[in-house]
Amino acid sequence: MGVTGASAQQLAVRALQLLLNAGEQVELVASRGCANVWRDEQGLILPRCPDAQEAFWRQQCGCQGGRLRCHPWNALGATIASGSYPVRGMLILPCTMGTVARLAAGVSLELLERAADVQLKERRPLIIAPREMPWTLIHLRNLTRLAEAGAHIAPPIPAWYQRPESLKDMVDFLVIRILDNLGYDLGRQLRRWQGPMPLAVGSGS
Repeated sequence: MGVTGASAQQLAVRALQLLLNAGEQVELVASRGCANVWRDEQGLILPRCPDAQEAFWRQQCGCQGGRLRCHPWNALGATIASGSYPVRGMLILPCTMGTVARLAAGVSLELLERAADVQLKERRPLIIAPREMPWTLIHLRNLTRLAEAGAHIAPPIPAWYQRPESLKDMVDFLVIRILDNLGYDLGRQLRRWQGPMPLAVGSGS
């Protein structure tokens, strides 16, 4: 799981929480810019030390289950930088357009980008959740190049057909739908689409 320096870190926290609560092993790498977002938006310091960073993410998730290993942003020799290290796939949530551009160009300046590049070359699932709007033609072309290379583009776009009653409901919908792309079934509490709601008596003429 990669977390870049984009707004909507709450989506990353919820995704991590769901995965750990399901007993999964998560290899997490936060980009160099991720710490800036936590500082500017939440007033929190994202530690650099892997052990301290694991404690940070677990505190945000309120979860002690599963297995979590954090990697430094510049540890290009980490396990996840190699195609010989087996993983189910990779999720980048949220993903900046700068990261999208570097991935589309095949440029790996940080571990997160190298790990994503590995997924593409090994033909493993790579789920990219770009957090930006509106999209320029440059954004669209970069995303198209990644889609053509095999990545799944899953922008966190909200929907109302499940009738959310809170921001938490909306976050759950977005995260679970994104995790669906990796083959997880973590949305048992989510009100899935079952077709149009029946009209109430006297609802119209």
